[in-house]
Amino acid sequence: MNKNISSLYEIAQKETRKIIGLMSGTSLDGLDIALCNISGSGENTVVKILEFETINYTEDIKTEIRKVFAQKTIDFQHLALLNEWIGILHAGMVNECLEKWNIPAQEVDLIASHGQTVLHAPKFLHQQEKFPNATLQIGDGDHIAVKTGIITLSDFRQKHVAAGGEGAPLAVYGDYLLFSKKGENRIMLNMGGIANFTYLPASQNASDVFVTDTGTANTLIDIYTKHYFPEKSYDKDAEIAQTGTVNQALLAELKNNSFFTKSFPKTIGQELFNFDFVQKALSKTNLTTISAPDLLATLTRLSAETIAEAIQFVVKNTGKPIEDFKIYMSGGGTNNPLLVKWLKDLLPCQFYKSDDLGILSDAKEAVLFALLANETVAGGDYNFGTNKGIPSVTMGKISFPD
Repeated sequence: MNKNISSLYEIAQKETRKIIGLMSGTSLDGLDIALCNISGSGENTVVKILEFETINYTEDIKTEIRKVFAQKTIDFQHLALLNEWIGILHAGMVNECLEKWNIPAQEVDLIASHGQTVLHAPKFLHQQEKFPNATLQIGDGDHIAVKTGIITLSDFRQKHVAAGGEGAPLAVYGDYLLFSKKGENRIMLNMGGIANFTYLPASQNASDVFVTDTGTANTLIDIYTKHYFPEKSYDKDAEIAQTGTVNQALLAELKNNSFFTKSFPKTIGQELFNFDFVQKALSKTNLTTISAPDLLATLTRLSAETIAEAIQFVVKNTGKPIEDFKIYMSGGGTNNPLLVKWLKDLLPCQFYKSDDLGILSDAKEAVLFALLANETVAGGDYNFGTNKGIPSVTMGKISFPD
């Protein structure tokens, strides 16, 4: 037997596996690195975060990614070069953390790398009949495996697409396995660049689980914060937005997009929610001038209302009173006090953070990919039935270090 296959088999037999989860989202902030101890699999999975670090992307890294990010026309050579370069960069960041944590690479069983999304193109968005849903994450797994010496799983979203999904959201798998609770209806709300949520029924019936993107969370706020204030990458603590006034005409025009009336479940990215999306709305409402605080307040309200309306729609279809639902938040939007305040105003639910369930909200997505790798190697017993958008598959391509 090939020694790498033998090593993988041994890892699968362990009671507890040490897995590093890597996540870099559409906000391009940096790389989240979560070192986890994971025991069991399926509904018996237990996760403990041993270490967590976010290594920020430099402006140079962000600039190189933006050359291809959510663009229809690109320099193809640059994309190919980035695929290798991001893999090497991520491997270096992992090695940097292991050295800081004083943990030898030999003690880590697996790396689970999400990669860097550069394009998300569900069929409803690209509208080319002969082509399927598509998504692309770069940061080659072989480079990570070779540079770290650790077996690496990557490119998780392709199996989801191949099995009939849109490649997102994947949070549903981790949400269901880690956070379902008998007798409690839960909404696991993640607010990164894009917002998505998972509905976990009190019955714990996998076939009743539901997941969808809702639209923008931080993406537009971040884009226009940087547009008005180049030295800022985001509106920290909503300091700017809280001094503004929501422009109702602009808000109505922003919400007057077919995405918001498209049936659930659905996925989206910056391919739609980008600088031009807002510029077109400004033009249609004849707003030749608008202050930065007013625009950021309006964009924050857009996120709050579209998240709340999506949750209200899904909850209504369950036939259960919305007051019976508990919402657990994660992602960068959790740190936006204005967004959170408006969500609480719009939704008569109890609000918590995923921290209250034992998983740091900032680390949740990185932990998710560690869990998906664990399922691929040692589990894969869950079954979501015919639930639309949630194929019952294991995900991730495996790269060996040698």
